Amino acid sequence: MEEIRKKTLKPLAGMTLYELRQVTESLGLPKFAATQLAQWIYGKRVTTFEQMLNISKVGRERLAEQYCVGLYPPKSHVKSDDGTVKYLFDAGNEQAVEAVYIPDDDRATLCISSQKGCRMNCYFCMTGRQGFHGNLTANQIINQVLSVPCSEQLTNVVFMGMGEPLDNLEPVLKVIEILTSDWGLAWSPKRITVSTVGVKPALKTLCERTSVHIAVSVHNAVPEERQSLMPIEKLYPIKGVMELLGRYDFAHQRRLSVEYIMWNWFNDDIRHAEVLRELLPDEHVRVNLIRYHPLPEVAKLRTSSDERMAYFRDYLNGRGVTCTIRRSRGEDVQAACGMLAGKVK
Repeated sequence: MEEIRKKTLKPLAGMTLYELRQVTESLGLPKFAATQLAQWIYGKRVTTFEQMLNISKVGRERLAEQYCVGLYPPKSHVKSDDGTVKYLFDAGNEQAVEAVYIPDDDRATLCISSQKGCRMNCYFCMTGRQGFHGNLTANQIINQVLSVPCSEQLTNVVFMGMGEPLDNLEPVLKVIEILTSDWGLAWSPKRITVSTVGVKPALKTLCERTSVHIAVSVHNAVPEERQSLMPIEKLYPIKGVMELLGRYDFAHQRRLSVEYIMWNWFNDDIRHAEVLRELLPDEHVRVNLIRYHPLPEVAKLRTSSDERMAYFRDYLNGRGVTCTIRRSRGEDVQAACGMLAGKVK
């Protein structure tokens, strides 16, 4: 009976200050108790009400009757030879999601998931090939940030794990509010990047309501070729997505990046480089070239050679486009781009 009661408790982690105030008011607690809850959960990362010493005993008891803190550790983890760590988090209904911790000199980045699986169905992505099993709640998303062992050392968070963040917009916006508000983690929006395949209506909302960095997965700027790998191209053509992004200022307050996986003799020649260059809305866009990490189910795709990637990069750089080759991390533990599947072996 006690286990059943615990499962019905509503988690407070993932709530905004406004929502926490609704909770405290409904329980007859002082107005300032909501701010205290936010400080304990987001500032100190406590996991029980007993640890919240400046809230009265009666108040803690009232909270415990209907709510739980809602922070829980990962189920397991695996560490790459390069220091990358992949964490597995319970996502309910016998599902799990992964978050990837990437240490790099003075930076510590956490790549977090927003969905259980994904319904974008990109041909080359392991997550997409798993199918879609539901959206994560704001609690399940923020818990990844607050419950990894190196939580307080994080310098950056990237919504680039399992799922399409803009297919789960409201919980993602809520988590961004928690990360950037004074009552939350008080981060600068410049420490947050949201990656998307180009869900245009939600992308417009994200641009208007936040100042976070944006990374768009292009991978091929030729429409019919992109659609053969990324069905989203039919619904929201990448040309229209880039035209939308061209209306916003990415020169000062935020950064716009293009993610481009390189496939041998498919999208890695000068023709594709030139089409990509013409697609970019302005000179401030950065292009990240990514090595393809082969999946057993996709035998016909092969990653480009180092020479072809370097030639592609140099061509763009020579025409005023900032282009770099991203260093792969965590491939040996299936933590690299496109390899997340909600399983840690």
